[in-house]
Order: sequence, then structure tokens, then C-alpha cells
Amino acid sequence: MTTSEASAAAAEDPAPPAPLAPPGEHGPVRWLRAVGRAFEPVRRAPVTVFAVVALWAVGAFTGSLGGGPPRSLLDNVGVGVPALADGRWWTPLTSVLWCSGIGNYIGSTLLLLLLGSAAEQRMGSLRTGMVFFLGQVLGSLLGTGVVKLGSLAGEDWLDGLAQDLTATPAVAACAVGAFLSFRLSALWRRRLQLILIVFPLMLALYVGHLQGVLVLAGTVVGLGIGALAHRETHRLRMPHASHSEGRVLVALVVAASAIGPLVATLYKDSLGPFNVLDLYVSGGPSAQEIADACVSGGTECARIQAQDHFYGSPAMLMGIAIPLLLLVLAEGLRRGLRLSWRITVAAQLLWLGLMAYLLSDIVSHADRYVLEGSDQADQKAAMIQAVVEQMLLPLLVLVLLFLTRRLFDQLLARATVTWLLGTAGGALLLACLAYVGIGYAVRDQFTPDATFSKLVSGLPTQFFPPSYEPFFFQGQAPVPVGGTALALYEYCGMLFWVVTLIALFVAFRRPLTHADDDAASRARALLSAHGGSTLSYLTTWPGNHYWFSADGRAAVAYRVHSTVALTTGDPFGEESARADAIDGFAEYCDERGWTPCFYSVTADAKARTDALGWSSVQVAEDTVVPLPELAFTGKKWQDVRTALNKAKKEGITAEWHSFPEAPIALTDQIRSISEEWVADKGLPEMGFTLGGLDELDDPYVRCLLAVDEDRTVHGITSWMPVYGDAGSSGGGNGEAGGAPVEPRPVGWTLDFMRRRSDGFRGSMEFLIASAALGFKEEGAAFLSLSGAPLARSDTGEPPAALQRLLDYAGRVLEPVYGFRSLLNFKAKFQPTYRPMYMCYPDPAALPNITRAIGKAYLPHMKPAQGVRLMRKLTA
Repeated sequence: MTTSEASAAAAEDPAPPAPLAPPGEHGPVRWLRAVGRAFEPVRRAPVTVFAVVALWAVGAFTGSLGGGPPRSLLDNVGVGVPALADGRWWTPLTSVLWCSGIGNYIGSTLLLLLLGSAAEQRMGSLRTGMVFFLGQVLGSLLGTGVVKLGSLAGEDWLDGLAQDLTATPAVAACAVGAFLSFRLSALWRRRLQLILIVFPLMLALYVGHLQGVLVLAGTVVGLGIGALAHRETHRLRMPHASHSEGRVLVALVVAASAIGPLVATLYKDSLGPFNVLDLYVSGGPSAQEIADACVSGGTECARIQAQDHFYGSPAMLMGIAIPLLLLVLAEGLRRGLRLSWRITVAAQLLWLGLMAYLLSDIVSHADRYVLEGSDQADQKAAMIQAVVEQMLLPLLVLVLLFLTRRLFDQLLARATVTWLLGTAGGALLLACLAYVGIGYAVRDQFTPDATFSKLVSGLPTQFFPPSYEPFFFQGQAPVPVGGTALALYEYCGMLFWVVTLIALFVAFRRPLTHADDDAASRARALLSAHGGSTLSYLTTWPGNHYWFSADGRAAVAYRVHSTVALTTGDPFGEESARADAIDGFAEYCDERGWTPCFYSVTADAKARTDALGWSSVQVAEDTVVPLPELAFTGKKWQDVRTALNKAKKEGITAEWHSFPEAPIALTDQIRSISEEWVADKGLPEMGFTLGGLDELDDPYVRCLLAVDEDRTVHGITSWMPVYGDAGSSGGGNGEAGGAPVEPRPVGWTLDFMRRRSDGFRGSMEFLIASAALGFKEEGAAFLSLSGAPLARSDTGEPPAALQRLLDYAGRVLEPVYGFRSLLNFKAKFQPTYRPMYMCYPDPAALPNITRAIGKAYLPHMKPAQGVRLMRKLTA
């Protein structure tokens, strides 16, 4: 990577040095100033500050900070069905001044400071105050109405809430946050809306308190008001997300499904409909359960005492094994890992299978689950309802995972998968051997004495919390009563889960790879040593397979769609071997029944396929800017000089970064700019020869950012290296004095281009010009502005029939993707035009080739996007 540096244009007039700190401003003083700057947005948010101060002052004055307002006070200020039924119409508003306990005071304060101060900065204090008021009142009324309707419908959970009263300003805070989301970029609008919907929903379903229902209702009210206020610019829908951001959203949902049950464990009186079986998050037996089981002593008493001992030890971590697993898997989903998707699906299916087994067992053997002397039919119906409710969440998560399965196509390195399987499998084997082997040695510490067969049959119980045993493993495991036996019971399963979860997390954080990592590494080494065309670095992107010549001197990157082997540019490797590689790859495809198609290749490759009798058509035009004699002088460079001068006046500089190691404050803005572009299009992202955020995450790709004095990113370009032959470029990977030399690019190719919609308008001209000057100083021979698909300059020659069809497709797609406008934009840099071709052996295969190219460029297109695309094309 490169370190951050100013471009050559900015270096001509360096910025003044930062002022020195005032005398005496050191140590603690500097820290205090930093804290002050962090709270600067809060100081400029009078409505938020007033709400927080009033909340704590009223709470302190009425003695409500500890356990919430006294019952006599809550009856007069708390909102709920009883209050409104008794005519206390003011309670939806007065409930904003109290909370139900110290935890709620802290949580509500954080919500107010975070969402309220941000809203005042973007919307103004007056509008924020109005939304705050309306959100609290309408959200409380809506939530109370839902509870009343549910009570009338006979829903037991909501019928219980119909007797409660509560008070919290979180209703107003979430309403303000939902309204604020319409003022944010597409990236954060979508994320904030999802968080404000999913997390309160999980809390309502698992914790089940009235305030959770009201907070969720406040979010709904905020979204509704926001949609009405911004109906000219926004619709109340999730804006279209790129496949990269789609992974983040799915990961958030999976994480919320895990965090909801975890948070519910912090409440002693959780009563949500999804928190009834004590299985998803398992806890120990109560004192009354222990006393009832030990009335007559025996094995059952020993078993429940062992469970009590289990949950009093570090092994209690197993009680939250499933939520912890989902949180780790959410990290893998965020990175788009196929392995994480498969494990998440398997975990949800396993949970559904356990619930289905439990449901069938309740129906067949109800006597095991109901108490004597009570209405068995009612208890059986309640148990069945509880199990069905437990199945809803994993079922919905499964549906989401299957609908978005195409997003998760990233692969881990084969060595990483092998290490993961070895680590988890080794931990499982060691735990089993320890339990059976050591357990048999101390078999007298079990009741009854453990036999070898009983220990083996009890193995499954060691990897689930003890609360699962009565439901799924009735009496299969011997009961431990001695010290060593108890240690085995507690720690064998726990150690397996700890090792496996850590191994999964470490594996998910490792770099991604290709389907054949060894081939990808070999291809990258060949490319960096001998080079290829200006687009050859695209061959390193995930999704490619590789063919190597018999002597290993050249390679071809390709992907197969519809029996068409579509290459990524020219063959690469030793220059003398590239032409023969075309013949060899064609033979390789013929043996497998594939149609070879060399896509976006140079005139040299076309000359070889012409000799083979193949057909060809121009599909793009590369634009190459020679650097040694580059100077932005003369009238033809006026636009470029204007952009450079205007950027200098506005305090905008060009900074080099490597995306994987760039500051998060910058990478987050890059993602936001990209997501805004995708969301505004509402159309599928194109791939194949057009890179996105995933392709930026490469240490060898250099990113040039246009950044102003406030560290706001106005635009970004990314540059891929173009390597030359080690023997001819003078910058390869030969040896100097016996030491290997790092491959040095002879040129650079532009890939990723994005501009902030409300940012500096000349940012692209500024960035490309700055990059050109910087590369020139480094000694690069050229930079390529890459080729725009379906766009070419007019050569004056009459086009063939297929060329006319492609030209027509370019004109039709112009309003949607703007390829021709992009080619015209690049003309500002006075490039040399080099046509790029598609070469294919059989014209009869063109329908298949067209379909393959469509799949390559639009791998994640959904039916709704296809319909939207067709509407734009026919408009």
C-alpha cells in the first residue's frame, strides 16, 4: 500500500502547518478539549439537552431514579390502557418525564443524546421538538391501541399488558430517529430504519414489556411522519441496496435475533411470546424447582442439583451458546461468506427440527409436560402455542437467508477451512474422549454407576445446555454426583463451544479467496512477474477460474456461464507465450464442451483469433494517457486546470490510501457515497469488468480521495496496477544484488469512480489529474482510464450488423448507466483510444454468449430490478 500523501498539484502550494497548541495545553487539558469537541453536537442541541435535564431532574425530585416512579405517581403519569380508559388523557405526554428504572434512564438518555442531537443538527431544534412531541403522543396512543386490540382478540401476552402502565421518553427518541433517517444518506437511512424496527421488535417479542411495544410504535409513527414530510423525495420503503450493503442488513437481522434473547435475560420478569420455553437462552432451576424435585430424593434430585451447580459455574456460558453462535455467524454474513450462510441455515434448521420434535412429543405424550391436578387440555394447548411461537423467528430468518442467498458468494481460503475443521473437529473429539474415558475411570461418581454404553449414549447431552435434557434426551446421560464427574459434566461441552466459536470468528476475519486459492496465487505471481493488458489486474478478482499453459508461462482467467467460458481480458504471462495461450485455451474449452469467448481483449489477441478464423466485434474502447510528456497546458486542458484551481481554493486536497487500512472515518464515507449512488439508481450493480466496494478491499489497489478541511470525502477513484515483463520493463521482480525486488507497476488503470452528490462538482477531473501527476513523478509510463462497455469513438467506417446492434444497445442503456457519457468525459484527458474486442469462434453461439455476458455483468439482479430496468429502457 501507499501512505497518505498530497498529490503533485496540491504539493505545489502546500497547506500551512497546523497551529501549535497554546502554551500550557498539555496532558489533561488536551484530553478535556477532545472531550469537549466530542460533545460539541450536544451543546448545540437545546431541545435534547432540555429533555435529558428534565428527565433526570424530575426523576430525582420524585425519587424515581432507582426503581421507577412510585405506584401512586405512575397511576397519574404513566400511559397504558387503564389510564386512557379512566380518562387520563394527559398520560401519553407526561410519560416522557419518567422511566421504569435506572437501566431505562441510562438507555433512554443515550438514545436522546445520540438521536436527538443528530436530529437538531440536520433538522433544526423547532422541527425536532415537534417530532419529539408528536412521536411521544402518537406512538403511545398507537402502542396502547395495539395492546387493547390484542387483548380483545384474546392474545394472552397482550391481554396481560392491557393491565400495565409505563413511562419512557424512548418512544419519542425512536420517533425522532426514524424521522431523522429520511435526512441521511441512503446507506445510513437504510441502516437506521432497520435498526429502529428490528431491535425494538426483538425486545418486544422477548422481553415483552409494555414500553417495548410503545417504543416500536414510536418508530412506526416516526417513519410515517417522515414519509409524509418527505413524500416528494422519498418513499417509505427500504431503498435498493448493493449486494455488499445487503450482506450488512442481513447480518443485522441475524444479530438482532440473537441479541433480543440475550437482553431478555437481564430482565427477571421477561414475558414476551418468544421467551417462554427457556431453551434459546437457558437458565438454571429455581429454588422452588429444586425443593420440589428433592422432596423424595433420588436420581431426579441429583440431576437438578447438578444443573444448579452447572449454572453456578463458568459453564453457564453454554446457556447462551445459540445466540453467541448467531452473533459470530453474523460477522461472517457481513463479509458475504458462503460458509457462514450455510452454517446459519443449518443452525436455523436444527432449531426448527428440535422444535418440531418437541411439538410432536407434546402431542403424543402430553402427560410428560403437564402438571397433575390442573387442566391438562389447557396446559397442552399452551405448550403447543409456545412451541409454535418459538418456531416463527427461525422460520422468518430462514426465509430471509434463502431470498438473499446470492449475496453470500465469498469463499475462505482452503487452508483456512481445513484449519477450522481441524480445530472444531479436534475440540469435539477431545471433549468426547475426555467425557467417556475419564468418566468411565470415575464411573462410581455417577448415579447410578456409569457404564461405557451409558456414557456414550449421553454424549449428545454434553453439547447442549442441561435445560434441553428433559425435552430431548430424557434420562440418556448418567447423573454426576462426584467432583470429577461434575467437572466433566460442566466443562467438556463448554470447552468445545468456546474453541469452536473462537475458531469461527478468527476464520471469518481472515482474507477471502478464490474457488481455487492455489491457482489464484499462482496466477497473481505470473501477472506481477510478466504483466498483461491494462485490464489484466481484473483477473485477480474473486469469481475467476484459471487455465495455465502446459509450460506455465501464460494463463487465462475465465468464468463459465451457460456453457460459455468467458475470459477476463487477454491471456497474461510471458509476452511470447500469450498468443499460443489462445490456442491452448480454445482446445481446453473444446474438450469440455464449452464455447470460448475472449472478452475485452486487445488488438493483439484479436489478430491471433482472426488467424484462427474467429469472428469479432468491438465492445469497448480503452483510453490510455501517456505520462512522460504530460503537461496540462493549452486550451484543450482548460477543464482540468479549472478543476485543479477550484479544488485548491476550496481547500480540497488529494490523499492516497489503501482501502483495507484507511481510517474508518474515510471508509465509512466511501461506503455511504457508493450506497447513495446504488440506491438512487434503484438498479442492479454491474460486475465482471466493473469493480465495486469488494474490489476496493485489496492492499495493491490505490485509492485517491478528494478530502476537504473538515475531512469530508467529496470523491474517490481507485487505481489498479499494470505490470510489465520483468525482463523488459525494468520494474519487474528480478533480483538486484541477489535480493528479490518487489514487482513495480509500469502503469495504472482506473476502476472505481464515485462522487458525493452534494460535493465538489469537479472532483473527478481533480482526482484523475492529481493521479496522473502523481504517477508521472513515480515514473509510471501511462495510466488507463479503462474502457466503457458498449461505447466507442466514431471511426468513420460502416459498422457490421452485430456492431450496429451493440451500438444500439449502448444508446438504449445510456440513460441508465451512462457508458457513452463516461467515454465523452474521459476525452477531457486527451487519451489515446485503443479498441477492445469480443472474439468468438462460432456466430451461432451468440445467443448463449449474450446470456453469459448478461449473467457476468448482472450476477445479483432480482426480478423487481429487472422489471425496473426494462421500464427505464422502454421509457
